[in-house]
Amino acid sequence: MTVIDEIYQGDRANSEPGRPRIIALANQKGGVGKTTTAINLGTALAAIGERVLIVDLDPQGNASTGLGIDRRDRNTSTYDVLAGEAPLRDAVVATAVPRLHIAASTMDLSGLELELGHRGDRAFRLRDAIGVLNKDIDPPLDYTYVLIDCPPSLNLLTVNAMAAADAILVPLQCEFFALEGLSQLLQTVEQVRANLNPSLTIHGIVLTMFDSRNNLSSQVVADVRQFMGKKVYDTMIPRNVRISEAPSYGKPVLVYDLKCVGSEAYLKLATEVIQRERELRTTH
Repeated sequence: MTVIDEIYQGDRANSEPGRPRIIALANQKGGVGKTTTAINLGTALAAIGERVLIVDLDPQGNASTGLGIDRRDRNTSTYDVLAGEAPLRDAVVATAVPRLHIAASTMDLSGLELELGHRGDRAFRLRDAIGVLNKDIDPPLDYTYVLIDCPPSLNLLTVNAMAAADAILVPLQCEFFALEGLSQLLQTVEQVRANLNPSLTIHGIVLTMFDSRNNLSSQVVADVRQFMGKKVYDTMIPRNVRISEAPSYGKPVLVYDLKCVGSEAYLKLATEVIQRERELRTTH
């Protein structure tokens, strides 16, 4: 029995006009560039004028560290929010990037599933916290995007993200087992859609760590595009040493080295995300 099967099914996700678009970055495999994409997509969206909140749901807290938030400064974290001990506004801190904020995480998150046990609302803690966020801050911050960085597993934290989200963005590394992991994730999305959040969609799949010199990378790209069609973004994130270096300085790569190919790729991805958002609005 999966964590989805155990979740209370008597509630449904809702959608309010004027609230931010909520995108969860999810992949149960580690090392696929998920946190890197959350940080740099958030930075790129902020750079083109959006007001962005990143919610760090990974107990490792790499998104928080990668944006320069010292562990000693995480007095209120996403653990406190999901445990019901603090509103989300109390966990939000500004980053060095204008218009980009983050709700940082701590290792306490790793024990949350046991603490919440069989509470009926345990899948909707994040949804409810985000739901009052823009109303809960004076003056209002009016976030236009909330990006949720999920842990590399399909546990209660990821389920909370999917129950809260409008859409899932899937970073997928150009490696041999990429499609196998994607199939499992898509099954989880279908379960969440059936039981918790009927409006959840796949926003897109971004291929990461692409190496044009590697025949396997090119084959993976071809296979994923054949399997998922237009759901795959045109933009691919290349293997790039500057992307790897930036987190150790507590900076997004767009701040660390704006001119590198990695930064250019994330700016293109942000433009593509915005374009898809426009298309979604015109079709609804």
